[in-house]
Amino acid sequence: MATLLPPENPEDNPRVKAVFDDIRATRKTDFINNIWRYLAADADLLERTWNEIKAVMATPSDLDPLTKELIYLAVSIVNNCDYCVHSHSAAARAKGMTPAQHAEVLQIVALAAKTNVISNAMQLPVDPEFMLKED
Repeated sequence: MATLLPPENPEDNPRVKAVFDDIRATRKTDFINNIWRYLAADADLLERTWNEIKAVMATPSDLDPLTKELIYLAVSIVNNCDYCVHSHSAAARAKGMTPAQHAEVLQIVALAAKTNVISNAMQLPVDPEFMLKED
């Protein structure tokens, strides 16, 4: 259950409406998902969060959109965010993730979690070869 309620008519606030309109235009859909509806309770937080998401996830960069979603999905799994796992699984599927790719991401996340725990439990020293070297 949510810890706060979203505003009843969030778009009555012009700042919220502007963000929602930008989400619709950027994503080319009329759908506004729950994270934005609930964040509308705080227009400042809504604006900041959307601007950051838009800059990182919706702006062309060296990573293709599917790769960005797969990374977001992996981090969401590790952080145990049920909402984000579902949201970014759907986004990744919309960007072309196949069932085989989804299964492979889950295998990688599970393997990384296992070896992270083993490495931490053993308190392994970092190999000097892995350290960034200055020129």
